[in-house]
Amino acid sequence: MSQEANPAPRSLAEALRARDDASLAALLRSRPDLITPVPTDLTQLATRAGTRASVLRALERLDRFALQTAEALAVAPDPASGTALLGLMAGDAGDETVAAALPRALATLREQALVWGDDERLRLVRTARELLAPSPQHPSPTGLGPTVHEAASGMSPGRIQEIVTTAGLASTHDSVSAVTALTALFTHRKKMAKLLSGAPEGSLEVLSRLVWGPPYGQVTPEPAAHLRWLLDRGLLLPTAPGTVVLPREVALHLRAGRAHREPEPLPPAVEPAATHRPQGVDAAAAGQAHTALATVEELLKDWDEGGPAVLRAGGLSVRDLKRTAVALDTSEPVAAFWVELAYAAGLLASDGEADERYAATPLYDEWLERPPAERWALLAGAWLTATRAPGLVGGRDAKDRTLSALGPGLARWTLTEAELLGVTGRGALSTQGRALLGVPGPGASGGPGPGEGGELTGAAGVAGVADSTGVVGGAGVVGAGGLPGASGLPGASGLRGAGGLRGAGGPAGGGEPGGPGDKLPVHHHRAPAPAPATAPSAPAPLVPLSPAEQAVATATAARLLAPLLPEPLDHVLLQADLTAVAPGPLERPLAEMLGVLADVESKGGATVYRFTPGSVRRALDAGRTAADLHDFLARHSRTPIPQPLAYLIDDVARKHGHLRIGAASAYVRCDDDALLTEILADKRATALRLRRLAPTVLASQSDPAALLEGLRAMGFAPAAESAEGDVLITRAHAHRTPPRTAPEPVPDGPPPPDSTLLSAAIRAIRAGDLAATAPRKPTGTDPAAGELPRTSAAETLATVQAAVLTGDSLWIGYVNAEGAASQRVIAPIRVEGGFVTAYDHTADEVRTYPLHRITGVAELAEE
Repeated sequence: MSQEANPAPRSLAEALRARDDASLAALLRSRPDLITPVPTDLTQLATRAGTRASVLRALERLDRFALQTAEALAVAPDPASGTALLGLMAGDAGDETVAAALPRALATLREQALVWGDDERLRLVRTARELLAPSPQHPSPTGLGPTVHEAASGMSPGRIQEIVTTAGLASTHDSVSAVTALTALFTHRKKMAKLLSGAPEGSLEVLSRLVWGPPYGQVTPEPAAHLRWLLDRGLLLPTAPGTVVLPREVALHLRAGRAHREPEPLPPAVEPAATHRPQGVDAAAAGQAHTALATVEELLKDWDEGGPAVLRAGGLSVRDLKRTAVALDTSEPVAAFWVELAYAAGLLASDGEADERYAATPLYDEWLERPPAERWALLAGAWLTATRAPGLVGGRDAKDRTLSALGPGLARWTLTEAELLGVTGRGALSTQGRALLGVPGPGASGGPGPGEGGELTGAAGVAGVADSTGVVGGAGVVGAGGLPGASGLPGASGLRGAGGLRGAGGPAGGGEPGGPGDKLPVHHHRAPAPAPATAPSAPAPLVPLSPAEQAVATATAARLLAPLLPEPLDHVLLQADLTAVAPGPLERPLAEMLGVLADVESKGGATVYRFTPGSVRRALDAGRTAADLHDFLARHSRTPIPQPLAYLIDDVARKHGHLRIGAASAYVRCDDDALLTEILADKRATALRLRRLAPTVLASQSDPAALLEGLRAMGFAPAAESAEGDVLITRAHAHRTPPRTAPEPVPDGPPPPDSTLLSAAIRAIRAGDLAATAPRKPTGTDPAAGELPRTSAAETLATVQAAVLTGDSLWIGYVNAEGAASQRVIAPIRVEGGFVTAYDHTADEVRTYPLHRITGVAELAEE
């Protein structure tokens, strides 16, 4: 039934009551939080639709133009006419495109229960108005300030009269009429143009700086002449000492009536910035996938023996995040992203000990043994379904507490930039990216096939995904509200290569648009897709993949990526400057041993390792001999072992273990008593508090570890020994957490209901509303306030028995076994044994109620 045929609703509940079942189903489908749990009637549904949390979710899911329309209604009079709203959106000159799109936006807002009323009395839900209306603490997205009435509320009557007189208006007898006259002046286009024509040039410049917001400015106690001209005429009004504001009416005149600088009635055009061959896109993205694997592996290797401590409130301290960023040779925001990614993939967790620390999980060891493509697929899958926002790290939460990496408060309904995991390559959707994102591959819908170079690039490639899924995106795919700080993170994880979504995103063999391949394997991506301006449409939620479908998509992406990743190498190139160059990724045993024998000097396409006395000693401490090291380098080097490197190994090995350190507290023993005499004579050994016990033994009050480090700092190469006198082999002891499962993504509210649940919910809401609004005979109780009818047991029994004979319906109050009270409309069928059997209009079924649980009964009014 059209709204024109009905009287104007007086509340949101009445507006919902006038809807048909299809319209209510559309509302509940787009805002599933409204039926969790199912409301008892339409009044409760309207109340829940106006709560802050629910309104915020609804606003986040609006397309850009619908949100701009809501923002305009927030600064319009309440209620606003359709003509006034059109003026705010299209301006005085009128914009035909905006005018054509406005009905669609209003239909979306009405369907979402954010706006109610007919076209002449449009009302924005009060909570939405509070969220979007301007205030000094929360400026409006439109950049508009308060109205003249709001800004002048704290001014003295005498000052208001002075402003009215200076503006060329007749003085009034009270402040209310003076403010009304000033408002009429500022909203009259011709009179305002005449007033501003006499403004000094400096005054107009000030107005031009404030017109699009923020509308607030600072003035001195003695403002300049051009500012005084504005203050005297009320074109700037004081809000606090030293602070002035541009009234909303003045700003709208200067904007030619428009609430927004750039209304966006249509989705942005998707245009190619460049074209690249799919092979180039995939190759670039594969390089980023390799970088992602190396970075995560390096992170967890750094924490292998036990990572940073867990803060008391949870999360990683600022100091530990800085140390991690230095270890990864990156910035802190990027380090936070990698830490969160490892956590989301289940590779990292807290160990749960008394001295709680972060460490790798047992899954990490299994992950290392997988092929590179499968390791990448685990990271990419974890990223796609993640609901934590690393870009918020360092910010403040609602209680003004710092948000830390791995800490609470980072769960958001958001998707980080596609660039972070290399969703695109050279601005184009790549093969692996399509498999994960479910986008049809080249040639799937008549487009260019492989080798034809028809990929969209840059914003085009990603915005195409954003537009098709309804997720807003510029340089990457982001969720509602985006991810603060994400734009600065690198495209280094292999879903993206050279700026475009790479090809692991499409189903194998392509797929037709709109088919199963178009579904994202992410359960929380439900932002609305912009509809054509001429066709009002509700936001359509994305259909999530089932676990089996997601597993197939992930396996497909890994299979497509595998041939693009470089093969691990079994060799390095040794150089005479004590460095080794790895021209590509190394096989794991070679990389692990080289990591012990040398220090990483630089990374990139080729990794450079540097050999130092300390690194060689580290390998000897791990139980290797000089012969082992020579043999290892000879087997894995494509170049002969340079003489300086051979000398370095032999020289360190010759000194290594010449001194023996044990526990006395600690002792030093050496067959060369002259060397011990040299140590005792060295002033740097004073802190070690050494004394000679025998010609070949020195004792120390320092612990063995401190003595070992002290002698190494003096240039010696001691080795630790056990109580049996054997050389201790120093190896890193991997610290692992108990078995941990990866954290589950936190959905933003319940999933969209299916048709069966919707039908049952609407039927229950309608029945409850019928019970709540059915006309009743006066009983002294107020059903609107939730009061239950009260009658004695005898009156209740007599009234119910009479209704059985007459077939009338009754209004009863009922308290169930759990103590929950409700009011119902029933048609009694029979009364026996202390129970009444009746058709319950509220539940739409026949039920039996104990008479002692009925609080009272009342007859329904005849009408």
